Amino acid sequence: MDPLENVLSLLETRGYLSSGLVAGGSWAVAFDPPEGVKFNTVRRGRCRLAVDGLPDEVDLAEGDCFLLTRPTAFRLAGGEPTTPVPAGPLFAAAAVTHGGPARTGEGADVDLIGGGFTFGARARALLLDALPPVLHVPAGTPEAATALWAIGQVDAELRQDRPAAGLVAEHLAVVMLIQVLRRHLATDPRSTSGWLAGLGDPVVAPALRALHTHPDRAWTVAALARTAAVSRSTMAARFRDVVGRGPVDYLTGWRIELAADRLRRGADTISVIARDIGYGSESALSVAFKRVTGQSPASYRRAHAPTP
Repeated sequence: MDPLENVLSLLETRGYLSSGLVAGGSWAVAFDPPEGVKFNTVRRGRCRLAVDGLPDEVDLAEGDCFLLTRPTAFRLAGGEPTTPVPAGPLFAAAAVTHGGPARTGEGADVDLIGGGFTFGARARALLLDALPPVLHVPAGTPEAATALWAIGQVDAELRQDRPAAGLVAEHLAVVMLIQVLRRHLATDPRSTSGWLAGLGDPVVAPALRALHTHPDRAWTVAALARTAAVSRSTMAARFRDVVGRGPVDYLTGWRIELAADRLRRGADTISVIARDIGYGSESALSVAFKRVTGQSPASYRRAHAPTP
């Protein structure tokens, strides 16, 4: 199984569309730290993105899109520098008065549409912390074109109120997320870390695919080395250098993530989960699970049980 698909499925990735922003002249809007991941696409005009903690602004042109992976305040601006207005009241007023995009400045030189993604509890540890704070996809790339198309389709679905429009919109938004991640992994893999960095490595990537496809197998470093046609020592050294830990440690961590997900969301017995992810017995899984999480599987399940 493809590791990126595997992780996104595990994280219960959900996308949503928010109100657009139309601006002109000299303007600036300050946004509070977003929950989850924020994205925007520039449908018309040019503007600048500034993110707290980053030294440089990002120039955005028509057709560009960007993704913010941290809960950090940010600003969008155009024209000459000016004092930012807070985004919250601006968007709230637009919803009350006309239900359309928020508007600021003078004119309509710039048109942005965006939204965000929400994830399950493990998103930051498994995915977001491995990414840089901003992913910028410039216009003219296939990924930017797909993102712009997907957002346009989401907008159309929600405006026309078609049957199952919410579900279609959600899936189209996730398509956009995948395109942005693909672009980043193909063009700037060095700015990622952990298993994401491994996806761009010719030695590590086949091993990661094998581990994610068959986590129940009794993998050894030698067996993983054969998937990439390299020596055992090369696989061990490269995997640790790129991913940050050895392949066997990575497999243990991934198995525990799978077990934790099933404990949170399902009713399978611990022994069934243990068998499915490669542990010979319930006690073997319990030992590994407690070593990694600090809790037994039973305690973890009780702690994460849905509230009645």
